[in-house]
Amino acid sequence: MNYPYVTEFRQALVEWFESEKRDLPWRHTKDPYKIWVSEVMLQQTRVDTVIPYYNRFMESFPTLELLAEAPQEYLLKHWEGLGYYSRARNLQAGVREVLENYGGIVPDNRHEISKLKGVGPYTAGAILSIAYDKPEHAVDGNVMRVLSRVLNIHEDIAVPKTKKIFEAAVEELIDPKHTSSFNQGLMELGALICTPTSPKCLLCPVRDYCTAYNEGEPEKLPVKSKKIKMKHLKYDVFVCEDTEGRILMEQRPEGGLLADMWQFPMVEQEVEDTFSTLETTYNVQVIKQQELLTFKHVFSHLTWHVNSYYIQSEPSLSGQWFTREQIEQLPMPVPMLKIWNSLK
Repeated sequence: MNYPYVTEFRQALVEWFESEKRDLPWRHTKDPYKIWVSEVMLQQTRVDTVIPYYNRFMESFPTLELLAEAPQEYLLKHWEGLGYYSRARNLQAGVREVLENYGGIVPDNRHEISKLKGVGPYTAGAILSIAYDKPEHAVDGNVMRVLSRVLNIHEDIAVPKTKKIFEAAVEELIDPKHTSSFNQGLMELGALICTPTSPKCLLCPVRDYCTAYNEGEPEKLPVKSKKIKMKHLKYDVFVCEDTEGRILMEQRPEGGLLADMWQFPMVEQEVEDTFSTLETTYNVQVIKQQELLTFKHVFSHLTWHVNSYYIQSEPSLSGQWFTREQIEQLPMPVPMLKIWNSLK
C-alpha cells in the first residue's frame, strides 16, 4: 500500500477519538473479559441497545468464573431481547476454554485467542488492541466503509475475501503507540461521521487525507453487492391456558435459529386448519379462543409473519405446562415476548 499521509492520518484520528469519543461503559476498563463481552454484544446490535444489557450482564457475571458456571437458561434470560443467541452460548463456551486451557487469563496473542469458541478475526483484534495494546487489525463494517473512502478501495465488501485487503491496510496504518484509540477511532468514525449515507465530511477529522472526499464522491463507496433474498414464513402462535391457570410452552431445538429458547406452540399457516393441528399435536381441548397480536418479525435473512391467539383449554397431560410466574423465568425470543407482554 502506498499511502503518503500515514503519520498525519494516525495523529488526526487518535486525537479526534480521544477528545470526542462517546462515554460508554466498556471504555472504562482494560479487562479483556469485559471488553470481550462488549464486543460480542455489539455484533449486529446498536450501541444504545447494548448499554443496559452490558451493565446488567456485568452485575450478574463480573468474572469469567461466574459466567462459566451459569446455567444456560439463566444466561439466555440475560440475553433475552438481544437476539443472535448463539453469541451468548459461544461466549460462555469460549470463557470455559479460557479457564480450562489458559488458567483463566484471556490469551494476549492472535494465534491462541482465535482458537476460542466464537472469537473471529474482528473480535480477536478488538480484544488484543483495546485490552492488551497490541497492534492488531479489527475490521468490521464501519472500518471497511471508512478505509474504502480514505484509500479509494473499490472491491466489494460483501465478498468475504475482501476483508483481507482491509486487514492488511489496518496493519500498515495502525498507530503502534495508540493501538486502542486508533482501532476504536476507526469504528467510532464509521458510526458517527463516515456513515453509509450522507457522511458528515465537514466534521471529519481525516477528510484532508481522504481520497473519496477529495474526489467529491464519498457516497459511492464502499462497493457492496445486494444481500441474500429474504425468506418469508407465516405462523399461527397459540397461548394456551388451561382452567388451572397453566400455560403450554415448548423449547426450540438445540441447534439452529433461536436454539434452546422457549416459545408458545407455533403452527405454519400452510397447514389447512391450524387450530385442529394444535388440538391433535398437543392434545389440547379448546374451550374458547380470541385473537391477540398480528405482526411481523424480521431476522437477518428471514421474516416471520405471525398471527397470535389466546386459547382457553381443558387441562392436558401432554406437553409442558407452566404457571405465569414460571414463564417469567424462561428465556423467550422477542416475538414471544411481544405476545406475552400483550397478554399480560
